[in-house]
Amino acid sequence: MKIFRSSAEMTAWSNQQAPTHSIGLVPTMGSLHQGHLSLIRMAKAKADRVVTSIFVNPLQFGPNEDFDRYPRIFEQDAAKAQEEGVDAIFAPTVEDLYPEGFQTAVIVRNLPKVLCGKARPGHFNGVTTVVAKLFHIVKANLAVFGAKDFQQLAVIRRMVVDLSMDITILSHPIVREADGLAMSSRNIFLSKTERQSALRLNQVLGLCRSWVAEGTISCAELLAKTKEYLIEDKSIKMDYIEIINQLTLQPQEEADSTSVLAMAVKIGKTRLIDNGYLFDGEHE
Repeated sequence: MKIFRSSAEMTAWSNQQAPTHSIGLVPTMGSLHQGHLSLIRMAKAKADRVVTSIFVNPLQFGPNEDFDRYPRIFEQDAAKAQEEGVDAIFAPTVEDLYPEGFQTAVIVRNLPKVLCGKARPGHFNGVTTVVAKLFHIVKANLAVFGAKDFQQLAVIRRMVVDLSMDITILSHPIVREADGLAMSSRNIFLSKTERQSALRLNQVLGLCRSWVAEGTISCAELLAKTKEYLIEDKSIKMDYIEIINQLTLQPQEEADSTSVLAMAVKIGKTRLIDNGYLFDGEHE
């Protein structure tokens, strides 16, 4: 397995592969867990060569967010990636990706204005800028993203279409712990008590699907029941709870086959997100 710290070295390796081998990219910020490894396995099944990027991107963190405390465990990450058969890790420095004088951004206008983007101004500008750079540097034919970051996936797909990028975007279903908690690098920050509280996110997804199956399609009613269930636990502070259209991310009045329940909460100092289709179970 190769490890590249500079964009030039990464691109040179990719150019060597290009004539005969397809390249799959799995962008990450490290602290790899089984969710990330599932993305790597999907990439390996779809591409001849797999590159995993490991880069904690400062552009997507706000001034009061957890950039400094975000887990950085490169040696453990590299060992996991090698065990999964990754061909190359791209782990650039901040100075390499954003050299002195850097002033260009890739901006999707409307999709980032809701949900996480509303609560985290500028976050998705940082995401699209770094992902566009990764696509360009790695020269990937496909990239795999997890469905847990539902808005991120929608924004990246919009960017790819709008800028006519020659890359296929694949979505992997949410990977959950045995107790139902969506896997996240931030889960390590949860105390035992906070983790029990976090289970309510997946639990309420199941409840909301059952309410829909029983005939409740009013989104106002579904959201009221969802919020009532969550706030029974006083440690859960809601950021947003919305029922949205899967493509436009706009709120809906009545649930249908396109409906996604999207949630972001804060438990202690840890911000968690989760989501799920209300009619079809987990993401395809």
